Amino acid sequence: MHLLLLPPSTLCSYSDHHPPPHRHLQFRTSHHQNLRYLKSLGIIQPQSTTTLSPNTISHILSTINFFKSKGFSEPHFRRIAFLSPHIFTPSFDPMTIEPVFEFLTVDLSASQEDSRDLIIKCPDILDSDPEFCLKPTLEYLNSLGIKRLNTPTTLNAHLLNTRVRKLEEKMRFLEGLEFSVEESRRICGRFPAIFGYGIENNLRPKFVYLVRDMKRNGRDEVNRFPQYFGFSLEKRIKVRHLHLKMRNVDSEVPLNRMLLWSDERFFKKWK
Repeated sequence: MHLLLLPPSTLCSYSDHHPPPHRHLQFRTSHHQNLRYLKSLGIIQPQSTTTLSPNTISHILSTINFFKSKGFSEPHFRRIAFLSPHIFTPSFDPMTIEPVFEFLTVDLSASQEDSRDLIIKCPDILDSDPEFCLKPTLEYLNSLGIKRLNTPTTLNAHLLNTRVRKLEEKMRFLEGLEFSVEESRRICGRFPAIFGYGIENNLRPKFVYLVRDMKRNGRDEVNRFPQYFGFSLEKRIKVRHLHLKMRNVDSEVPLNRMLLWSDERFFKKWK
């Protein structure tokens, strides 16, 4: 266990005129050890010259102990401190995020380890209000048939931290392309990663290329293979489509074979 600073009452119990030298040395050693410890965790930058008071250091150490009680270990703190530095400040009260942990364990049915890993993948989730943000999002995702959101993947962590209004934007985008409400829900349920893509710079250009350049029925193709939206337009879709077009077989190859196959298998099949 890392040494904590001696409480002020202990320090003041000695004579102001003749404090025992060894006590003074112990205080300084503890203070420097705590600073080195926080620097080793990445909470304080090694080159930082900022002076932290004993009370501030004590508060940060208490926050660390709170996270450790939730299953976090020392290697995890560097990422949290980098992405959410406000957590390790004197104004942060760990009790304010207790409801987030309750949501993860009760509503999401995540184990302590899975809850920890979801937070590590998306520390911003700690700043989300469970009642107004996390629970409505979970309910919305479940209504689309998206299950196992307690599995600690990067996608799940960021989906849970996405507001319902942002999720609905993708649904409206699909409906604007003349997909029915039910089709839009099914596409998003089968390919939830779609919620992480931008519309104008990603999804729309891919759909336009599918219809205009590949001359395919966009609605039928996406309904069959919604994962189409997950591939790079420039590095995968265009390259493989043009390769097939040069061989006059572009209209014959299903999208899943065109895009899912490895380079070796693809280019060996269509030399």
